[in-house]
Amino acid sequence: MNMIMVENVSMNFRMINDKVQSLKEYFVAFLRHRLQYKELIVLEIICFQVNKGEVVGIIGRNGAGKITLLKIISGVLKPTSGKVITNGTIVPMLELGSGFDVELSGRENIFLNGAILGYEEEFLKEKYEEIVEFSELGEFINMPIRNYSSGMLMRLAFSIATIVQPEILIVDEILAVGDEGFQRKSKEKMKKLMEKGTTVLFVSHSLAQIEEMCDKVIWIENHRIKEIGNTKEVCERYSEYWLSRGKEMLEEGKG
Repeated sequence: MNMIMVENVSMNFRMINDKVQSLKEYFVAFLRHRLQYKELIVLEIICFQVNKGEVVGIIGRNGAGKITLLKIISGVLKPTSGKVITNGTIVPMLELGSGFDVELSGRENIFLNGAILGYEEEFLKEKYEEIVEFSELGEFINMPIRNYSSGMLMRLAFSIATIVQPEILIVDEILAVGDEGFQRKSKEKMKKLMEKGTTVLFVSHSLAQIEEMCDKVIWIENHRIKEIGNTKEVCERYSEYWLSRGKEMLEEGKG
């Protein structure tokens, strides 16, 4: 069964080309129809399918469009063209902690962030102790999160996001949350979700992590899919490609 179908998806962002120095200059130029724009291509004609229970890695250098693709699949962004069809509940783990209010306590943010993720209040009350225990925050849960370290914040966000067994999990580089001990625990949590049949899309710059956890890999290069296939083979070709590109750039610099 296809859980994710990405059909001819393209994404462009409209960027202001003028050097506008202030908000006032922007509005004056806007009202006089003098603003000039340029189209920034982020993704071009992306097509792939993900079957139920597959763990699919997405690799590519910074700026390739990986995170934009995850946001489109999650429903955060609407593509310029093409469409995405998903079958099942989605839990996006993108920019963990972005839905938090720094003036509220960790406890209050469990209910706030949980509501943003679509969890019912009764469900969150039932799972509250489990969330706090997994996050290892203890008494800090009653403190305003403005006093949290980045690691504490990520631990809380991860604990809320993974409290359910989603049908589709969208993951962006979140296995490096907290200290080494919590990283191991979060990794085991992810593996348990995968073992129970959750379909996963996983972006990481760590090829070792991709090779360990993914069934297949999508390589995005210059905003297009360069290759889809066996994890080990695609990762090897990706490494070889950038090794040769690095040598070429080094030679050009010497010249």
